[in-house]
Amino acid sequence: MLLHIAYLLAGALFLWKGADFVVDAASAIARRFGISELVIGLTIVAMGTSLPEFLVTLTAALKGIPSISFANIVGSNIFNLGIILGAVAMIKNVSGSKALIVRDIPILFGVEFLTRLMVSNGQLGRWNGLVLCCIFVGYLGWMYYRCKKPTGTESTAMCEVTSDSEVATWKDYMLLPIGLIAVSLGSQFVVDGATGVARIFGLSEWLIGVTIVAAGTSLPELVTCLSASMKGKNDMILGNLVGSDFFNFAGVLGITAMVQPIAVKHGELLNMSMAVGAVALLWLLIRTRGKITRNEGILLFAFGIGRWLFEIWRSAA
Repeated sequence: MLLHIAYLLAGALFLWKGADFVVDAASAIARRFGISELVIGLTIVAMGTSLPEFLVTLTAALKGIPSISFANIVGSNIFNLGIILGAVAMIKNVSGSKALIVRDIPILFGVEFLTRLMVSNGQLGRWNGLVLCCIFVGYLGWMYYRCKKPTGTESTAMCEVTSDSEVATWKDYMLLPIGLIAVSLGSQFVVDGATGVARIFGLSEWLIGVTIVAAGTSLPELVTCLSASMKGKNDMILGNLVGSDFFNFAGVLGITAMVQPIAVKHGELLNMSMAVGAVALLWLLIRTRGKITRNEGILLFAFGIGRWLFEIWRSAA
């Protein structure tokens, strides 16, 4: 028992610090090539903080534990938009750019809704994964094209680089591979520890995946958002969370399903619907004032906690 808990704690630490190294190093390298804060938040930081989700999901799928694999992504997304965004907004209002509100959040909603339709038959197959991967690659390609050939003030603002941003040094080129190795090891520890705890206590792998594993793999997003909030980088907060959730569904589930199709139980479809609902709630709230206020943060936080309590109650029933 203590060994499994030690695995979980060690895995969370490796994931946290490893993703931190990847995010800092990759962001600095990106600035070296003239990439803006918003684009960094939507792509490099989002993908860097989603590395734990990716490796845990892929590892669980390859080990024949589809419940943890799928639950990790669904749980992480609700944790990101509910508990993390809600907690940050309760500390300080979180604003969103026009591009995020009218383009990126609707795209995230569309991808999650499409995924919900795909898993209705009980499986996310290889062809489904290919479709999701194509959407992800197309989105990145479209953003690159918009920055290379801006067509208006919105594109210019999205691609604008802050002049005082730090650029890469030799340390960043060393920290990037170190971070990737740490995240890889951490993902192995988390999966092994979580499955061990689930078996000892007789808990379902789905419940462990949707709570403990999801929270553990979301630590990088939490730390990144709190840091961005304190530094006043609002674009990076929402950009990181929206981009991370988009990468989780389009990239992580897409690649994993292409490697190993993911079986989805009927009872897990409700949580997938709740993940779609979390994006819809965020979109509704931020469209009213262009920001998430403290009261709205409380609502999002309550949504995330309530969904956890509901899952625990349903598992115990």
